[in-house]
Amino acid sequence: AKKWINIRKSYGNFYKVPRNQTKLTIMLENLGMNYDGRPHSGLDDSKNIARIAIRMLQDGCDLRVNEKIHGGQLMTVSSSVPIEGAPAPQMPRYRN
Repeated sequence: AKKWINIRKSYGNFYKVPRNQTKLTIMLENLGMNYDGRPHSGLDDSKNIARIAIRMLQDGCDLRVNEKIHGGQLMTVSSSVPIEGAPAPQMPRYRN
């Protein structure tokens, strides 16, 4: 992956909290959620991060790519950069 969403940055910016409040367990706690699974398990951490992302989307956050690798260097991507990639999913249309 050369571009991604750093959920800690997105969380901090969206909920206006300092960086020390963006650890996984603290983010879950502040959202009224418990950590599911085993701590430091890659799969369980991923599932918990997904739960945070879903909650942020429900709260109105516009999740965007905010970091990338360019020339071997980690770079922050400005939030004013247009969203790249596929269009947002649409609700299925039912035929009558």
